[in-house]
Amino acid sequence: MENQIPDDLWAETTWEGNRRAQLRRALELTLRERLQAVEDMGEVAQRFQEMRSRGNDPDRRKETVE
Repeated sequence: MENQIPDDLWAETTWEGNRRAQLRRALELTLRERLQAVEDMGEVAQRFQEMRSRGNDPDRRKETVE
């Protein structure tokens, strides 16, 4: 049995196609969902900043190992 991938999914396999798909999905969000997404992204950015300030930056670890 062959697994066929629909043409509309193949269109998302390029950088531009993926970007368009992301925009389409974002436009379908309600205002509440958009605000929640922005809040969630802010929390992730804050966690990354905290990790970096504690020295848990993967790029820094690579430099010290070499």
